[in-house]
Amino acid sequence: MTTNNEESRPRRSFSSANNERHASPNRNQGYDSPNRSQNYDSYNRNQGYERRPRQEGYRTPERSYNQNWNDSQQRNTYGENEGAPRKRRPRVGERIQSPQRGPGGEYGNRSWGNQPQNRNNQSVTGPKKLKKKKPFKQIKYKENADPNAPIRLNKYLANAGVCSRREADEFIQAGVVKVNGEVVTELGTKITRADSVMFHNQPVTLESKVYVLLNKPKGFVTTTDDPENRKTVMELVKSACSERIYPVGRLDRATTGVLLLTNDGDLASKLTHPKYEKRKIYQVWLDKPVAMEHMQAIADGIELEDGEIHADAISYVTEEDLTQVGIEIHSGKNRVVRRMFEKLGYRVLKLDRVYFAGLTKKKLSRGKWRYLSEQEVNMLRMGAFD
Repeated sequence: MTTNNEESRPRRSFSSANNERHASPNRNQGYDSPNRSQNYDSYNRNQGYERRPRQEGYRTPERSYNQNWNDSQQRNTYGENEGAPRKRRPRVGERIQSPQRGPGGEYGNRSWGNQPQNRNNQSVTGPKKLKKKKPFKQIKYKENADPNAPIRLNKYLANAGVCSRREADEFIQAGVVKVNGEVVTELGTKITRADSVMFHNQPVTLESKVYVLLNKPKGFVTTTDDPENRKTVMELVKSACSERIYPVGRLDRATTGVLLLTNDGDLASKLTHPKYEKRKIYQVWLDKPVAMEHMQAIADGIELEDGEIHADAISYVTEEDLTQVGIEIHSGKNRVVRRMFEKLGYRVLKLDRVYFAGLTKKKLSRGKWRYLSEQEVNMLRMGAFD
C-alpha cells in the first residue's frame, strides 16, 4: 500500500548494529550527526567547509603505558575477542613491521614468523647473503729427499722459487749468492740441503712441493709471463698457493684440457723429456670427415718439417660422426697434432687433451683446478704412468 506521508516511510539502514547513532541524510541541510555536531565540522554546499571551534577545556585524556599495554594484549589474544578481525598471513617476500617489545621480554603486536631486529628495533628483511666458498686446503706432500745429497746451486735457487735456473746462473756470476757466508761465483757449484744459502743477503729455503691440475680453457697462453700481455694460465691458479709454480709442457692458446702445474723440477723434466714417453690422448674436431686411408697414414707415420711423426693409436670417437677423432701420441713436439692433420688437408676446429701421464679432467669443469692427491703424486714420482 502506497502513501504520501513521509513520516510513515521506514528509514533505510546501512548498519544493523549502529542503527540509532546516525540519522538519515537531508538533501537541503546535508549530513547532521546530533551526537557529534558540537565538536566536528559540518559541510555547507554554498560556503564549503567551516571549522567550528572546540569547546574550552577540551583535552585529550592521557593514557598510561601499562594501560596501553594491557589493551594491546587484550586485543591481540587469540580466542578472547571473537569479534576482532583475524590477522592475514603475510605473502612470500612481504615486509612485516617489526613488533614493539613490551615488558617481560615479550612483544605486544604479534606477527607471523620471527623477524631479525637491528639496533633501532626495526625489521631486517631482504635476500640472504650467500656464503663464500671456503678455499681449497693445500695438501702437504711427503718428501723423501736426502738432506746430504748434493744439488746444483742454480737448481737449489730454482726449487726455492727465487728464479729460473738460467737466471740463477746470471745471479751467481754477479756475486749476489752466498753459501755458508762466502760468495760463490763459479757455475756448477754443488751444495747440500743442510747448507746455508743467502740471496741478496736474504736467507733462501726450499719451498714445499705443490701439484695443481688445471682444466685449461680456450684463450689462455701456457706460460708464466707473456710479452704480448695476453691472458696466461697463471691467472687461473693464482689462488692455489704462494709458491712459484709453472706449467709442465705446453698447450696451444686454442687447445683445452689437462695441464699440470708444479714447482717440482725433477718431476717436470721426467714428464716432458722424450725418453720417458708419457702418454697423451687428444680428442680432435675437424672441418670434414676423415677418410680411412688418412687414418692409416697417421698411424704409419707422416713426414713433417722437423721429422717423421706417427700416432701410437687413432680411432673415430663415434661411428656416426667421422669428424671427431681420438688420437694417442708420445711426442712432445710443438703443435704436432694440428700439423699432422693440416698436412693431409684438414683444419682442426677444436682440440682437447683428455689424458696426460695418467691424469684426467674427470669431474673438473673448464677453467677449474684441483690439487693432486698423495697417491697421484707417488705414481708420477715412480713413473708408473706411461
